Amino acid sequence: MLLPFVILIAVFYFLLIRPENKKKKAAAKMRSELAVGDEITTIGGVVGTICQVKEDTIIIETSADRVRMEFTKWAISTKGTQSTENAPADTKDSKDKR
Repeated sequence: MLLPFVILIAVFYFLLIRPENKKKKAAAKMRSELAVGDEITTIGGVVGTICQVKEDTIIIETSADRVRMEFTKWAISTKGTQSTENAPADTKDSKDKR
């Protein structure tokens, strides 16, 4: 009677909790390794280059106009910019082949 309950908890741990903890650790590591000159994307979609790193915040330049903005480190989504140039384009040909 207790065995199915234990198995269910183990399944939830390995399918839901453990992968989420790995993602959190990877994000924390990425945020701790931010350095001046890195290109970043925030959770709001702002793209810029880091020009100053403080303990809990960073300052980025966002455009050729050298607009500077300050963000907390937890607001950083990814290091590097996400390019859409390599993304596969949806065409009629690919839909017709299905």
